[in-house]
Amino acid sequence: MVNMTAKKEKRTDPHPPVDRLLKMYRDMVTIRAFEERAGEMYASGAMPGLVHLYSGQEAVAVGVCAALNTDDYIASHHRGHGHCIAKGARVDLMFAELLGRLPGYCRGKGGSMHIADPLTGNLGTTGIVGGGIPIATGAALSAKLRGTKQVGVCFFGDGALNQGILFESMNLASIWKLPVIFVCENNLYGEFTASDTVTAGRQYTTRGQVFSIPSKEVDGMDVLAVHHAAAAAVQKARSGKGPTFLVCNTYRFKGHHAGDQKQSYKREQETEEWTKRDPIPRLSKWLISNKLVDQAILSKIEEEVEVLVRKGLDFAQNAPEPGPDELMKHIYADTKIDNKAL
Repeated sequence: MVNMTAKKEKRTDPHPPVDRLLKMYRDMVTIRAFEERAGEMYASGAMPGLVHLYSGQEAVAVGVCAALNTDDYIASHHRGHGHCIAKGARVDLMFAELLGRLPGYCRGKGGSMHIADPLTGNLGTTGIVGGGIPIATGAALSAKLRGTKQVGVCFFGDGALNQGILFESMNLASIWKLPVIFVCENNLYGEFTASDTVTAGRQYTTRGQVFSIPSKEVDGMDVLAVHHAAAAAVQKARSGKGPTFLVCNTYRFKGHHAGDQKQSYKREQETEEWTKRDPIPRLSKWLISNKLVDQAILSKIEEEVEVLVRKGLDFAQNAPEPGPDELMKHIYADTKIDNKAL
């Protein structure tokens, strides 16, 4: 398991500008508030399908995406709401997608596990374990061939550490020096199973090292630590020096999915220890203790987020459902295929 005591060292790296720090705080608070509402909607029976909540892991998505430009690419996984929001997605359109409504990002057809937003560089969430890894790697190859200086980031859980597609993607990324960052969100469990019981090769960073990819273990409950590591990786990728592998040790506060309420496979003491490291109050305490902001500013942000999320949910609940005419739309890249040519 992750060493809990090794993560308490005093921070010495320079912090980002205050406006960026406040944006990071706002994004983490927004993700948490969004997920709380999503869980409530699932529990009420209003949401079709399963929902996998990101609560607890906010520092990873926000810390990484704060280092990216709008036109940089990300590819996500089944627990992907946080990545979408951190990359700039609108909560009203996300709620609409979760509820299967027409204004949703995928016109209500994708649901929780299939949200994409090309305007913010979000290539999509996916329910396929490791499915986003080759997508982000391919986007990085495209950026390199076009000479655009864009980077690609793939987020994946510790359950994807044993997927062959990760090794294939890392191999190509290393050989071709692709501008891609592999981000493993190690929340210690693959569904209901402790990762250390099914995943050989601890430390997990060795998976990148064997492909000559610089690899680093990061405190995934510290948004500043994540951002510092991600910013260095992004700068390295943009300068043509190839990929980086980050293992962000984090913890999901909720179950594998919203129906997993008891989480009996977790030890109570373990949960208590990780909850104390909640990334949101951790950042707020750091900001105040370093006299960068006062509590009033943070409270105002929290109030604004509550209004934003409430209005977003109201919008989605009152939005129309897709009609029968939507059934055959957007199935193929080109819906105007000449059947005579087939």
